[in-house]
Amino acid sequence: MLDQNTSAQLKTLLERLEGPIEIVATLNGTDKSDKIKELVTEVAALSNLVTARFDGTNSRAPSFGIAKAGEAPRVFFAGLPMGHEFTSLILALLQTSGYAPKVSDEVLASIKGLGIQSNFDVFVSLSCHNCPDVVQALNLIAINNPGTTATMIDGAFFQDEVEERKIMAVPMVFQDGEHIGQGRMTLEEIIAKLDTNSTAKDAEKLNAKDAFDVLVIGGGPAGNTSAIYAARKGIKTG
Repeated sequence: MLDQNTSAQLKTLLERLEGPIEIVATLNGTDKSDKIKELVTEVAALSNLVTARFDGTNSRAPSFGIAKAGEAPRVFFAGLPMGHEFTSLILALLQTSGYAPKVSDEVLASIKGLGIQSNFDVFVSLSCHNCPDVVQALNLIAINNPGTTATMIDGAFFQDEVEERKIMAVPMVFQDGEHIGQGRMTLEEIIAKLDTNSTAKDAEKLNAKDAFDVLVIGGGPAGNTSAIYAARKGIKTG
């Protein structure tokens, strides 16, 4: 499944694992299932901290989940995360082990502060350029919110579900079965969408700041010019 060069690169990256993890596969005896088993087996062979299991009971088969040793998986791949999604797999392995994500402390605090328990499904195609950002964002949210799961679903593996849910474009995201978004989305945009108290939190942050002499509302040319002019004059501007 993995060529020699890719295996060598992945082996090096897996040296960054912070602790033992498990890849738990749910198989169904199909050709696609055999490919997932092959991938899981090859990845597990690259690090002593990775264990492959084939006793998964996920509702989607074939698929596999990633978990800290002794815990239930929260991140799932219903399909082969190759192509553009291979990075999503690598990050899921590392971050599940406890490897720190490359996001600000403020963003990570916002993720942990969501306090949600939801199941997210994101439909992708392996040629989609915008899908990995959404997959990785939801994976990070699931990893940092116990009781939450994120599942990448390759439409080519689950055509019946694609037709049933009328998936016309990817990425398409569902939260507990309800469509909540599609297309390009940043991590911050997804957090804002999920954080029902985000407006109050933003107001609280603003209230915590010292008073401004001038507060510019809006970001158009006139607003930008006003802000620059006021700041240059030494006026406390927000």
